[in-house]
Amino acid sequence: MGLSVWLMLITLSILWGGSFFFVGVVVGALPTLLIVLLRVGLAAMTLWIVILFSANKNSFSLSVLFAFLGMGLLNNVIPFSAIVWGQSYISSGLASILNATTPIFTVLIAHVFLSDEKISLAKFIGVLLGFAGVAVMLYPSLQNDSTYTIYGQLAILVAALSYGFAAVFGRRFRSLGVSPIFTAAGQLSASTLILLPVALITIEWQKLQTPSLSIVLAIVALAVACTALAYLLFFRILASAGANSVSLVTLLIPASAVLLGIVFLDEELTRWQLLGMLIIALGLLIMDGRLYGHLKALKR
Repeated sequence: MGLSVWLMLITLSILWGGSFFFVGVVVGALPTLLIVLLRVGLAAMTLWIVILFSANKNSFSLSVLFAFLGMGLLNNVIPFSAIVWGQSYISSGLASILNATTPIFTVLIAHVFLSDEKISLAKFIGVLLGFAGVAVMLYPSLQNDSTYTIYGQLAILVAALSYGFAAVFGRRFRSLGVSPIFTAAGQLSASTLILLPVALITIEWQKLQTPSLSIVLAIVALAVACTALAYLLFFRILASAGANSVSLVTLLIPASAVLLGIVFLDEELTRWQLLGMLIIALGLLIMDGRLYGHLKALKR
């Protein structure tokens, strides 16, 4: 990867790491469903505006529209809602670390559902290390009987699991002939359609208070920067450097989120969380395989 790709990758990690930070800012001020609805709705509008002023054209069949619904549910509605709810009880830094288990779940799900992505020894070792890292981070909560803290951490793991299913489900868009930017805009639009009636029915609108300017700006940043812009950047890296390279962002996101949480939200990173993060990072590096390849090449 060249310097420009590395800069885009670091920027993407800051944007996605920032999503945990901005959720931490708004989570106590607005209901979970409203936060998620505003995030996906504003992001969808942003991407459709980009598409409107670009040369991209696409037509959608009924099967593509149903695929958008499935992808929106797995890649947006379930994980976004789980992350926002989970961050009601745990810090943004810890949430981002637990979310880094997404590739671990993806490997297991792909092994079950995809004939061409069976698990290798390196991936198996990486999976074991990943779950060991999660166990290390959950251990203090189990010892202290912090029920809601445990539920918060489990919610983030549910989000990571959902992202894993989305990664496998999303492979169908290539065969359906849908370009990446339309996939992003379509799934966010589908997510908005799924969430809108649920939010209208369940949210106690009369009890909502006018949000402060900081809350409004955090929501806009979460939707436009951390979702719409992040998707555009993700697909550009994907086109320039490939899927393996863009997957490195998983290792960078926790660092961005943890630093933002410590500096702006007065969060603390415990030794158990740090140890768990390092174990998960080691597992991801082993699964990726490139570090071992470079070390092997140096020995020659």
